[in-house]
Amino acid sequence: MNFLKAEWRKLAIINYEISPEVLTKYLPEGTELDFYKGKCYVSLVGFMFLNTKLLGLPIPFHRNFEEVNLRFYVRKKENKTWKRGVVFIKEIVPRSALSLVANAVYKENYHTMPMKSKIRETDTDVMIKYSWKDKSWHSIQMTAENTMLPMEADSEFEFITEHYWGFTKKEKRTSVYEVCHSQWKYYRVKDHKLDIDFKLVYGIDFECLRYQNPVSVMLAEGSEIEVKMKK
Repeated sequence: MNFLKAEWRKLAIINYEISPEVLTKYLPEGTELDFYKGKCYVSLVGFMFLNTKLLGLPIPFHRNFEEVNLRFYVRKKENKTWKRGVVFIKEIVPRSALSLVANAVYKENYHTMPMKSKIRETDTDVMIKYSWKDKSWHSIQMTAENTMLPMEADSEFEFITEHYWGFTKKEKRTSVYEVCHSQWKYYRVKDHKLDIDFKLVYGIDFECLRYQNPVSVMLAEGSEIEVKMKK
């Protein structure tokens, strides 16, 4: 059964390499870290949630909004098959009702903060900026070439975007839900700018991200998505 249908669009993805030891205490029971070419990744992702429907119904004033999340990558073996998914450290949205529903139903770590976005497209460029306020304003901004490119097999972009399960940790219980969407195309990023106090927003475990350069910066077009009920 589908819990939520929406579109995820213009996903700005900032990838960092991080020590696996930092993430150990956040691992849901039964999962293990998923690596890309020996690297352990954590990603900061900002995007637009559009045309949102909950249990098939549009919710007034909650259809279009921004989200920014910090996540890492895991996998879990079931019936000799690996389920590859993500675990969220924190998900930020601009309306308290969104946090209330997501935290109650999926036991996620949603927080409500003032947010704003800016997206501008020309014939040659795409510019996006996502901002959120936790005492002070933080932001992700990037400019990319306005030409969508297909996903390449075994690429870093495929690894980051082709995780179709969400795992949540609640003491020694693990919840899982499926996110369905088509393969995404991407834009070639030309430049980016970050203004984020990682310690303030995400805690001391992630303060290290403030002092290191990203491994990669990506801009995905996104698609329609469906989120299944949790198990």
